Amino acid sequence: MYSTSMLRRFFCFNAAASSSVAPSSSAAAITSKKKSLVFLGSPQVSATVLDALFNASAESSSSFEIAAIVTQPPSRRDRGRKMMPSPVAQYALDRGFSADLIFIPERAGEETFLSSLRALQPEVCITAAYGNILPTKFLNIPTLGTVNIHPSLLPLYRGAAPVQRALQDGVNETGVSLAFTVRALDAGPVIAREIVQVDDQIKAPDLLALLFAEGSKLLVHKLPSIFDGSAKVNAEPQDDSKVTLAPKISPEESWLSFDEEALVLHNKVRAFAGWPGTRAKVLVVDDKSSNQNILELKIITTRVGPDAKVQDNDVNDITFDEDALVFPCGGFTTLEVLEVQLPGKKVTTAAAFWNGLRGQKLKTL
Repeated sequence: MYSTSMLRRFFCFNAAASSSVAPSSSAAAITSKKKSLVFLGSPQVSATVLDALFNASAESSSSFEIAAIVTQPPSRRDRGRKMMPSPVAQYALDRGFSADLIFIPERAGEETFLSSLRALQPEVCITAAYGNILPTKFLNIPTLGTVNIHPSLLPLYRGAAPVQRALQDGVNETGVSLAFTVRALDAGPVIAREIVQVDDQIKAPDLLALLFAEGSKLLVHKLPSIFDGSAKVNAEPQDDSKVTLAPKISPEESWLSFDEEALVLHNKVRAFAGWPGTRAKVLVVDDKSSNQNILELKIITTRVGPDAKVQDNDVNDITFDEDALVFPCGGFTTLEVLEVQLPGKKVTTAAAFWNGLRGQKLKTL
């Protein structure tokens, strides 16, 4: 486990700055009559929730304060592979939150961490894409429970990839839920839901950000009832007969098969945008030299084209029309690819890629 002192050393400059902004955070936890909230989150979408909580806690009428933040330990990211804090940790430091109160356990069940958490006597813990399983001994600490922001309309899409799996299924609406955390995955009673309409072009990273933004508003609105206990009394048990699952995505799922219909592939491109992305292998044919090469493309942006009218001898031919590469797909459908990326290269438009072929032909495999 990384200790808070390690975090201070890792961010010595930031920690010094944060100390000058909020030197009395520890004292406030002892003397304040405000209710104590601990926030758990890690990626950028979690920082959106933390921002809403910071702003709400700063209101003169606020009944709560953020007693501590729990996030994933620093990790190596970006091209330089430097050790970087989680977006939540960095955001908290930038807001002047004391590094002493940012916990970065490897696992949420570590006794040293749990002892520190118990000492804070939190009334509520809020989780938003934290990334660690919370054991029973953690869940027993906050007196009013732990509440999770889950980006689906529970009991639909329980699991690690609710946004991606919803887009993959081609849903036209999804949403965000506030639910109490229990040991069973995403199975706790639901405090509130917010329905969100899904555009047929939106990609997973954008939809995820939208859902957490809506979830932040819903959380702030429901916090008074969470703190006075009425949310727990009125929370709705989930109907287990309506459960659908959203299992974690594996890199092997990223390959596209053009035997499938275009809508299925388009939804997959949207769902897997960001990570792991979607890939396809195409055949590059040079009629002049009779050379043939297999090329791996990352498919970035697509739309469903009109149904294809193809002859038997050109069923695998990839063509170009206006701004798109047109891939023939199963069921005589077509997928229009607007942006692609070659290995080690930047994302490029379909037009620029087509021009770079210099007359060579493309075929699906």
